[in-house]
Amino acid sequence: MKDSGIEWISEIPASWEVIKGKYLFTQRSSKGNKLSLTLLSPTQKYGVIPQSMYEELTGMKPVKIDQQKDLNLFKTIHKGDFCISLRSFEGGFEYSNYEGVVSPAYQVFYLIDNNSIDTYYKYLFKDKTFIDKMNSYTMSLRDGKNISFNDFGNTYITVPPKSEQQQIANFLDRKTTEIDELIDKINIEIDTLKQYQSSVITQAVTKGLDPNVPMKDSGIEWIGEIPETWKMVKIKHLVNTVNLKDKLSNLNSRYIGLENVEKGTGKLIMTATTYPDEIYKICKKGNVLYSKLRPNLAKVLIAPFDSCCTSEFEVLNTFNNRWIKYCLLSNGITEMTTAATYGVKMPRVNWEEVSNYKIPVPKNDEIEFINNYIDSKMLTVDNLIKQKQQQINQLTEYKNSLIFEYVTGKKQVKEAN
Repeated sequence: MKDSGIEWISEIPASWEVIKGKYLFTQRSSKGNKLSLTLLSPTQKYGVIPQSMYEELTGMKPVKIDQQKDLNLFKTIHKGDFCISLRSFEGGFEYSNYEGVVSPAYQVFYLIDNNSIDTYYKYLFKDKTFIDKMNSYTMSLRDGKNISFNDFGNTYITVPPKSEQQQIANFLDRKTTEIDELIDKINIEIDTLKQYQSSVITQAVTKGLDPNVPMKDSGIEWIGEIPETWKMVKIKHLVNTVNLKDKLSNLNSRYIGLENVEKGTGKLIMTATTYPDEIYKICKKGNVLYSKLRPNLAKVLIAPFDSCCTSEFEVLNTFNNRWIKYCLLSNGITEMTTAATYGVKMPRVNWEEVSNYKIPVPKNDEIEFINNYIDSKMLTVDNLIKQKQQQINQLTEYKNSLIFEYVTGKKQVKEAN
């Protein structure tokens, strides 16, 4: 081993070199692609992939490019090229396995050193210590940071002998695939548990907990029969909307945004500050916050403290906040509101329409009994999900440590065989 002279790498094998990025890579500025005009999307999880594949894999719909635009005006990207994504500060540079074009907003670069292997750098650029180094150069933007190719070009990076680069890339291909497959299996288990939570909520708020009570037709298709003593009431007769607004700087308050609510569970996942001169809705502890934006995500929260929130929330005073929250989280309401959305890029639902939906209402003592049952079930499943998330975190840490150890020469491939 020898000292690399690079703080974030430290020692490297004696046969390795360190070379500035600009002597290994150069930017690609051409437009169009004679091989394919497929529109590609840079993603942190999948690299640079066709936009249609991104939609299929994630269920998310990126902002569509105007069909009238000529893709020949977009930047060329070839298989084996790298792309500096608009949020590269979060996950390194993205590698393309496809031919196509990307938005002119992206920086594309490719390997010019004949003694190097692109797939080795695919892993080096995903190493956390490399990403942290790049972040030290970043230019501040309102919603994040962007990395400049020029800054990367003046950064020293490791260059093993070509044969070792190939060995490292092949080894990491195999090991990271094994780890990713394990993570995918655990994520499927987590999704199943979350679906179970949704079914528990829906079953409890529409059928109650006693399977032997007499039932009657609710008159609502997605609900079916309800206990005979329950009533069907429009939501608007059970809640009052709150429309107080002010600047965050005047409120001296915490802020709750859509990003702070976990989809489908009604849980606060974090608190955050935001821009103090913007106008927000005021909400009190115990208010129900219902997201009108993308109702398919079922983001409903009981405010855990006095705060302010985005105007995308409808702020509600209710006769029973837990019951209203669980009804709004039920599968039937989520499906109805999703079907009633307007707008393509940012689908929303009108609260006026939602408030006219009927929901079941038991007697007060039964409501509390059901609420407590759902709370207990949610907590049990949450603990299981937390355990599985810890497994994912451990696997991710192991994957990151493998990448670091091999792309910086701390371990050699032959030692792992």
